[in-house]
Amino acid sequence: MLTDAQLQASLETLIDDNSGQPYGAVWRVVADDSRVHVTLTLGYPAQQEHAILEAKIKELMADSRRLELDIDYQVKSHATQGNIAGLKGVKNVIAVASGKGGVGKSTTTVNLALAMAKEGARVGILDADIYGPSQGMMLGFAEGTRPQVREDKFFVPPSAFGVQVMSMAFLTTKDTPVAWRGPMVTGALMQILTQTDWDNLDYLFIDMPPGTGDIQLTLAQKVPVAGSVIVTTPQDIALLDARRGIEMFNKVKIPVLGVVENMSTHICSNCGHHEAIFGDEGGASLAKEYNVNVLGKLPLSLAIREQSDAGRPIVVNAPESDAAGIYQSIARKLGATLASQQNVQTAMPIIGMSDD
Repeated sequence: MLTDAQLQASLETLIDDNSGQPYGAVWRVVADDSRVHVTLTLGYPAQQEHAILEAKIKELMADSRRLELDIDYQVKSHATQGNIAGLKGVKNVIAVASGKGGVGKSTTTVNLALAMAKEGARVGILDADIYGPSQGMMLGFAEGTRPQVREDKFFVPPSAFGVQVMSMAFLTTKDTPVAWRGPMVTGALMQILTQTDWDNLDYLFIDMPPGTGDIQLTLAQKVPVAGSVIVTTPQDIALLDARRGIEMFNKVKIPVLGVVENMSTHICSNCGHHEAIFGDEGGASLAKEYNVNVLGKLPLSLAIREQSDAGRPIVVNAPESDAAGIYQSIARKLGATLASQQNVQTAMPIIGMSDD
């Protein structure tokens, strides 16, 4: 039977699958002859790993005592590019971007946000695709949904599946095209972002417009972003555009936390054969080139598309599916990668709502 000190020492050398590094001194062990109470405090949420970690700890204990495991997290605010003032009610803004449209960026954003919420975090989504907002539909909001307004000037974001959401879709109708030039779009987005009453979020995911033009660059310079995620497919043309996305974030000094390779393989629904119809390991080569992580690889899946279109994304509609498990893993790795950054924010000005 291991002593408390021996078990704690073993736990500290245990490798965190989400960071690839030893956990270190984040464990607390209190035990007696009949039970072992272990508390793990992380810098990111990981509630969905409870069963996996419990099994690993029991293997280390190698005795018959009852194990009680508590997983806690403390998400810190991280500094933003150029020390832009933080956003009221939000600890960390994460931009989800792609160099081109059609790679599944919005679907990745919604499932990643929902996965992070299932891990235990407080999460929001800002649909920044002014011309083609889709988050309202994918989250099952009824047509005509409008945010409540507080004090005639602050939007109260509607919620779906525990995630706070704000989108231009809540302010227009599906038959009303947004025929605006770049400066108008940027101004509208900044107004939506800063006048929304975000309620104590650990992470706000911004579903960025596709591309790397003037609008995207201006947003990357003005919105206080702690990190970014690049979504791509393995095909060469998508990787070419994804490189531009990474270069844009590097230019404005926003850390790229990782790459998500979408539509990685096609799995035949009849025989289960895997075929890399868009190419093989493109995301990995891109990540290696820029020294960033591959957060995960997702298959070309009919279920992911159908359930997103139906307003019940796969993370909530089929939580036991392989695809949902991949999204959960991506969420944990994203959280761990951001937590490992050393640019923790000190006291800074806040932009956003003001009662003045």
